[in-house]
Amino acid sequence: MKKDIASMNFEELSAEFKEMGLPKFRATQVYDWLHKKCVASFEEMTNISKDLIAKLNDNFVIFSCTIEKKLVSRYDNTVKYLYSLPDGEYLECVVMDYKYGHTICVSTQVGCKMGCAFCASGIGGFKRQLAPSEILSQIYTAQRDLGLRISRIVLMGMGEPLDNFDNVMRFLELVSDEKGLNIGMRHISLSTSGIVPRIYDLLERNLQLTLSVSLHAPNDEIRSKIMPVNKSWNVDELLKACKIYGDKTSRRISFEYAMMKGVNDTPECARELGRKLKGVLCHINLIPANEVPEKGHERSSDNDIVKFKEILEKSGHTVTIRRTLGSDINASCGQLRREKIKEDLE
Repeated sequence: MKKDIASMNFEELSAEFKEMGLPKFRATQVYDWLHKKCVASFEEMTNISKDLIAKLNDNFVIFSCTIEKKLVSRYDNTVKYLYSLPDGEYLECVVMDYKYGHTICVSTQVGCKMGCAFCASGIGGFKRQLAPSEILSQIYTAQRDLGLRISRIVLMGMGEPLDNFDNVMRFLELVSDEKGLNIGMRHISLSTSGIVPRIYDLLERNLQLTLSVSLHAPNDEIRSKIMPVNKSWNVDELLKACKIYGDKTSRRISFEYAMMKGVNDTPECARELGRKLKGVLCHINLIPANEVPEKGHERSSDNDIVKFKEILEKSGHTVTIRRTLGSDINASCGQLRREKIKEDLE
């Protein structure tokens, strides 16, 4: 089988080239084409010979995304992509335009196992893990298409990043490599629904990224109804891991809280959440929930979200309400894939 060249780090690529009798500078050239110039084929590497291109095609493959659908918001320049992969699967990513630059939200799995009650990503079921190169390709493809440089990354698209731990760790190594895109860890956020053992594994890596935790409820009764992962690791176990993580890394954790009408948006929930997060180095991000027809949840009213925020602030927490981007293009992940799968079945 051909080897996945874009998932190799520089040392691995150099070793492969050495075995093929190629000098190290060739590995430097190819690595630069893959991860700085972000090409999608060996034929685009204009400073290497046709013989070497033939060798590369015989031994390696560049996994890349193909743009299946592209939506651009009329309001805020948010761009949403539906990509197709060589095996016929689909994934999504979103590019957001901020004052400080362009942020991309990437997927780490095709589908999702977590089954959260408010999310569209898992509706089509879990299909497979994404390779490091396939996560990278979401960025490279968007940069080529838009003619710009991505400066920040959030791993908050389809899938649970910590359920694809090894591939995500390799992706982080590659995307932060100074020989590649060189995006610093402090410009990367990783979101998890709360796989507690993997939070401890991540802590051992001592990466300076931002850990975002999808909390969405202040107690087990509510959280277990909307997030099945809570039945494996409950709120107290999760918050204990978060406190240890924050204390040891000195990195503020971002708690994501999707506001759903009549589910988790009462003043009582706000007060309980404020108590539970006391002593945890954190920031609370309130998110007006995306309404997914199959899920049946409504977003909280603006008034209830503001009241919720005020209660949390009175308890001493830093709180923001996430600005809704790409509302006219269904920019939350999972919805384009779901629609495409329906089309393919018709």
